[in-house]
Amino acid sequence: MTVHISVNSEVLQRAQQQIQQDLKIALDAFFIPEPLKSAVNHAVMLGGKRVRPALAYATAELSEDHKNFAAVRRAAVAVELIHCYSLAHDDLPCMDNDLLRRGQPTCHVAYGEDTALLAGDILQSMAFEVLGSRLFDTQVTVDPSIVLKQMQILATSSSKMVCGQVLDLQAEGKKIDQEALENIHRNKTGALIQAAIMMSAVTVMDGVDAGIPKLREFGQVLGLAFQVQDDILDIVSDTETLGKTAGKDELVEKSTYPALLGLDAAKEYANKLHQQAISALDYFGDSASELKQISAFLLARKS
Repeated sequence: MTVHISVNSEVLQRAQQQIQQDLKIALDAFFIPEPLKSAVNHAVMLGGKRVRPALAYATAELSEDHKNFAAVRRAAVAVELIHCYSLAHDDLPCMDNDLLRRGQPTCHVAYGEDTALLAGDILQSMAFEVLGSRLFDTQVTVDPSIVLKQMQILATSSSKMVCGQVLDLQAEGKKIDQEALENIHRNKTGALIQAAIMMSAVTVMDGVDAGIPKLREFGQVLGLAFQVQDDILDIVSDTETLGKTAGKDELVEKSTYPALLGLDAAKEYANKLHQQAISALDYFGDSASELKQISAFLLARKS
């Protein structure tokens, strides 16, 4: 059965405004010498869809108890810092050698390879410093066991992301099957998307809640859907719309879903994954509306 959900951009816009504010607060809390400080701001503050923070906030809406929302905000910042570090490193000449990111010169183009590399390095450690900090706290002290769980989730997903990147580089110019392709993207793309959801879930939900496996499934499937749509957009969109070089996947002979399945079949698969992700949220009823809105946006997006 096909589930139709209209895309409400207000959910994502609110999340973007919140995370942009919180990212600035977090970056201002660290002393970083120039030119590294400017490179870090370049890597982080130029915008983007901010999907991972949005998923963290939307997951928190599954609970009416918002006493630990400061920990959700820290998780949203931390996962976005890891994502931005990964982009700064992915764009390097030794990796994907990209010149554009979010419509601007990539970090290494603007600040040099050495500074871009170090910007990624410090963003990775800053993410964990933020998780263990008191940023955004009011009168509520978050249970340290929750912070530890968040750190474990983020560390594990970050390691998986790096392993996925290695597998992705190894697959360039080769023909691999769908199982191998999905193994790449469950790690490279999906792990951090799932982490954003689960870091929020352990903050607002009891550890034995039956909804935890449902959220884990939602995150895993959504991560795959996100990557399939990314692969499709690399073909059907243009550089100005994407904010990065269109057609790059084919140029470097990356293993992608359109290359493996064909463009039309890849589109069908993206829709199938979207429906599967939505079905995983049925357990939560109407309280999952924001998560469903974000999922619908990811399927309909043009960049």
